[in-house]
Amino acid sequence: MAVAEAQLYAKVSNKHRGRSSSALLEPLLAKGFPAHIAQKALVATGQKSIEDAVKWLHSHCNDPSLDDPIPQEYALYLCPTGRLQGRLQDFWKESKRQCGKNRAHEVFPHITLCDFFPCEDQKVELLYDILKRVGDSFSQSFPPSISLTLHASPSYLGFFIDDSQANVLKEFAVAFSSEASALADCHVKPSLKQFHLTLAHRFYPHHQKTLEQLAKCINPGEPCQWVAALYSRDMRFVHYQRLRALFQYKPQNIDELMINAGDLIYVDPTQQSDASEGWVIGTSHRTGCRGFLPENYTERAHECDTWVRHREYVFDTASRSFSKAEKEPNVKLNGEAHNLSRNVTSALSLQNAALRRGVLVMRHGERVDQVFGKSWLQQCLTADGKYYRADLNFPSSLPRQKDSMKQFECDPPLSCCGVFQSRLIGEALLDQEVTVSYVYSSPALRCVQTAQHILQGLKLNQKVRIRVEPGLFDWTKWEASRAIPDFMTVAELVEASYNIDTSYRANFPLSSLVPSESYEDYVSRSSAVIKQITTACPSKGKGVILIVAHGSSLASLTRPLIGLPSRDSRDFAQMVRKIPSLGMCFCEEQKEENKWQMVNPPVKTLTHGANAAFNWRNTILED
Repeated sequence: MAVAEAQLYAKVSNKHRGRSSSALLEPLLAKGFPAHIAQKALVATGQKSIEDAVKWLHSHCNDPSLDDPIPQEYALYLCPTGRLQGRLQDFWKESKRQCGKNRAHEVFPHITLCDFFPCEDQKVELLYDILKRVGDSFSQSFPPSISLTLHASPSYLGFFIDDSQANVLKEFAVAFSSEASALADCHVKPSLKQFHLTLAHRFYPHHQKTLEQLAKCINPGEPCQWVAALYSRDMRFVHYQRLRALFQYKPQNIDELMINAGDLIYVDPTQQSDASEGWVIGTSHRTGCRGFLPENYTERAHECDTWVRHREYVFDTASRSFSKAEKEPNVKLNGEAHNLSRNVTSALSLQNAALRRGVLVMRHGERVDQVFGKSWLQQCLTADGKYYRADLNFPSSLPRQKDSMKQFECDPPLSCCGVFQSRLIGEALLDQEVTVSYVYSSPALRCVQTAQHILQGLKLNQKVRIRVEPGLFDWTKWEASRAIPDFMTVAELVEASYNIDTSYRANFPLSSLVPSESYEDYVSRSSAVIKQITTACPSKGKGVILIVAHGSSLASLTRPLIGLPSRDSRDFAQMVRKIPSLGMCFCEEQKEENKWQMVNPPVKTLTHGANAAFNWRNTILED
């Protein structure tokens, strides 16, 4: 058990347990559920219905923490609804698309009234009563509209609340916290700092201008009804990442986790040392069970996706509505007025019209040693050193090299599944009518083969030739041999029928690659080569530059292209292990600013399960 989790148990285990007056509790007790577990189920489902609680209990029947006394944490937020909420959600979506995810995307638009505090399960109904009572007492003094002023800094963008209106909100928060502390035995701290509604937080400084331009498209005078809402979260997983399952996974081993599409998973990034490459250890939000799961079956979710909404108080200000606000269509940015005749849609249409070239960076397909291990070549050699196919996933033959086949140990080819994967991606690009004008490849054989079969799937293998660029090779520190592999030469690749551009002159000759290079040197090399590639390819038209390289290339090539700094080397290594075969990133160029932005790739991801070796004799005949 983690230290922080042990402290939580110690903190709550000696708390006095009172009785709940919940009308929903008695039917659950009648069904035979223990009182403390029934209360936990009601709280976990927002005390909405008996059916929801029973469904939760059945899902958590194997939850090892079902008897744990740790309560939920609660927060009181003031949330906008109506047209203003819609404009804010448009901003959330577009800011994420153009500038990537920042801290504000983890939670929906809100003003914090009381930050998270623990409350015992049997006392949660008291919070509901307090919210209703305090809301009623402030219903007439609550502002008919809330004045929002846009404020920007290099790491924060959001609306500040007018002081006179903020004072009313603070009084409401103080009244709620006082009653909750006294009646529900909770230590509640009201928010007393500058009241604000965050739009973006902890973003890169060079994104500030773009975010401000998008924020100016929001009219804070849009009709809006404000709602004070009570939310809860599981305090055990506050510092965990959230993942969302994209597909169902049925466990193959006892230590694996059953997941359904849409399930939310808690993952502690600091506790992944026991997980194999491509796997993570997680706890299911739906079942409470813990186990290993394939990481490429998931995507990142938002922090608030696992929160539960309990009760809300709607401030009915319709009669005092927004007539004044509707006459003031300007937003103030740090005190300066800006006209809001533009909207998000028109801004997007201008930007989309400016898009031209695209860069598609892709990891190679499945390599043969990824399946059969580093000794794969020994499995395929006869006593006299001839190659034979020991498994259908081995290549049917190996290209000829001037020296011995031992070179393939450090420069392995694709497996047959890797060939199939690559051709499938090419066919998918063809279906989406993606125009590939240039193809660059790392000198690694697996990358050249991937590029070749993608072009075959695109039906471009006779029209577009592969430019072999040594500067695209992987971080050399990761080479197990501590030496640069002896790659096939351009002449050998041509002789083996690979469609190579023999007139291409590499930006980084093979001789420039240094064994065990530093991370800084690798980042510098990658930044230089992507700049040289995009400069060398004409900017006319909308053709795509396809780059087939390594898992590390997805970050090392695209981040400098879109203006992001390099990752820390430790974070970089953890990121690379998550990238599957044929994982890809896509960047589009904005003509009027001569800048690039990362967008969704033109084709879907490729996901499949493992297929272990099968020995019919040992499996079927042996008892």
